[in-house]
Amino acid sequence: MTTFPGFQAAYLHHVADLLHDPQFHNAPRGFASQERLGVSFLLDDPRRRLITHPARRTNVVFNFAEALWYLAGRDDLDYLAYYAPSVARYSADGRCLTGTAYGPRIFRYGARSLDQWATVVDTLRQDPDSKRAVIQILRPEELHVTDNPDVACTLCLQFLLREGRLHMVGYMRANDVYRGMVSDVFSFTFLQEMMARQLGAELGGYTHVAGSLHLYQPDLPAARRLVDAPLPAGLPADAMDPLPEGDNRPYLTDVLRIEEQLRTDALRLDPDRLDALGLPGYWSQVVALFELYRRVRHGPGPDDPGPDDGLVDRLSPLYRHLMVTRFPALAALHHPMEVSDAAR
Repeated sequence: MTTFPGFQAAYLHHVADLLHDPQFHNAPRGFASQERLGVSFLLDDPRRRLITHPARRTNVVFNFAEALWYLAGRDDLDYLAYYAPSVARYSADGRCLTGTAYGPRIFRYGARSLDQWATVVDTLRQDPDSKRAVIQILRPEELHVTDNPDVACTLCLQFLLREGRLHMVGYMRANDVYRGMVSDVFSFTFLQEMMARQLGAELGGYTHVAGSLHLYQPDLPAARRLVDAPLPAGLPADAMDPLPEGDNRPYLTDVLRIEEQLRTDALRLDPDRLDALGLPGYWSQVVALFELYRRVRHGPGPDDPGPDDGLVDRLSPLYRHLMVTRFPALAALHHPMEVSDAAR
């Protein structure tokens, strides 16, 4: 197993490995891919969970939206499809997602609606050395549904509290190296940090294990462009700020309420309105991301803040870089010098 300081180094390494030195070429369910088996790596700093390389154009808004969707225990398509319309093809009924929706499995697993999150918290509080703090994701019955378009890719998440630090291992039955792994590592390390804060522990390392790590044929050109493009100088540091101390679930409740209002275009925020929400800086930044995405999706309205209200400038350098790279229209909403700095 290889150790990396953060996810970007691991990501670029494994994309190149799958591109240039695959172990197998195959086409499960007709989808051509190249593959390596039994791949694992360790991240020393799970807060370095974002890809800043401009060739990848990370969608940090979706990353947060998906992680919060899990933590809310939701499975509704409307929420996630707003941030990633393509997920609709995985819904069998046009209303819900099943395998993709880890939240209900985390908080209401099986016929007994087991709260696995609470079980992990209780287990580690009672026995900090336990090896039993596991959240199961894949359900055996998924494999018995004919033509199931949405089988969970994740087997389980294991939390290990060692010497005051919370480590985590994410076990994948299969992982798409170019697309899926970016979202999975973000969400899993975010869950890890939320759990660490709830337990009052420091953040330990994150280990990612994939039975099948694969690169799909349609992503080969993009993977080549990414691997061939040197990492530009002057990119912002890729480590996210730490979550506020203590249990962050009350903040999560507030942010999800605000997110729904923004998603439905029932609320519009300028910097003053954002400050009036009274959220800690970390969560205020997340809400700012959702507001800027609302502007991209819904466009200007009669009550919208002015186009140059300074909200983009309020973002951290890391988030500002990612947003301007992913959504170039936002470049007009902050100062040209800052666009230049963020896009270097």
